[in-house]
Amino acid sequence: MPFFDRTKKATPARGDNQGPAATLLYDDWYPALRTARLKRGKLATAMLLDIPLVLGRRNDGRVFAMRDNCPHRGIPLSYGWFDGERVTCRYHGWEFEPCSGQCALIPSLSDQDRLDASRIYATAFPCEEQDGYAWVFIPRPGSGRQARGGKAPELAKFGPRYRSAHLSAELPCNVDHGIIGLMDPAHGPFVHQAWWWRSRASIREKVKRFEPIPEGFRMSAHAPSANSAPYKLLGVYGQPVETTIDFVLPNRRTETIRCGDKWFSSLTTVTPVTASTCRIDVVAAWNMFYYLPLATPIAKFFGAKFVRQDQITMIQQAEGLRYNPSLMLIDDADKPAKWYFALKQARLEAEREPSGCGSGPKHPMEGPVELHWRS
Repeated sequence: MPFFDRTKKATPARGDNQGPAATLLYDDWYPALRTARLKRGKLATAMLLDIPLVLGRRNDGRVFAMRDNCPHRGIPLSYGWFDGERVTCRYHGWEFEPCSGQCALIPSLSDQDRLDASRIYATAFPCEEQDGYAWVFIPRPGSGRQARGGKAPELAKFGPRYRSAHLSAELPCNVDHGIIGLMDPAHGPFVHQAWWWRSRASIREKVKRFEPIPEGFRMSAHAPSANSAPYKLLGVYGQPVETTIDFVLPNRRTETIRCGDKWFSSLTTVTPVTASTCRIDVVAAWNMFYYLPLATPIAKFFGAKFVRQDQITMIQQAEGLRYNPSLMLIDDADKPAKWYFALKQARLEAEREPSGCGSGPKHPMEGPVELHWRS
């Protein structure tokens, strides 16, 4: 993988070069922005995988995502107008139905013109609203593929009554660094030192069982870390606590905590914004401490501090990555990162195979395995 190419050296003058570029994964769903930003008749912009997007919400409530360029002269469509039905380019007034991208009107055409405007399309992407995000399916350039599976990812919930919260942070590094930071099990006592989480003095031996799942791996159901204060709070319910953590390509970490009929569920994504920057998004839902006053603002307060600690660390790491230092991964704490790179490489290789050939990406895990580390 390019991440560990020790032969490439960056020039120190380039502040935007945060290590060797990550290869981006296409043909998948990514969260573009919070749907709270999408108001009827208004346009919003976002960047995914170095692709500029313009997003909005039609009068019927459906969300859409288009490439933020008019196919006529390339001006961003976000500079134009949106009436709840059509997006209008401010340069020549071309109008587009935003979900399909189909051109509905070219004002400059006269009765003498034979051009059929409806045969012209701006680039539109499959877009779905889920868990407060506008998820956009980004096909591989030139593939012409439609959304695989047809559904955007959804946070697991285990009952109709729950509270929820969202967090987000920009990271000045490529998506590979962001993702292996997300799944790193050993940084907690150092990055997240706090009375309400854990400290260096609390470091102890950990043994976890992992198993392969399609396009990812799972930390099997286990009792959560006894040296983390939030997990200790669940002792008030007087029932065993189990947590399960999954990672699935291209960028999704899900965690589920169960304590009898009480539960907590989170979906964390690290999304490539550009080739050298990414964004971490967290959506969580829970029915634990449901009737506790101020439970949601308290959870968001500590959650934001937790994410901010990760963000600061990635900003500091980016200072060193500007010079493309030699990097290494060790066993067992870095084994999940190795699995991620192997899964990603297998998927990239499968994409290069002719359609219908091969048996699909080869999984790097042959079966369940135990990992040992201290944290």
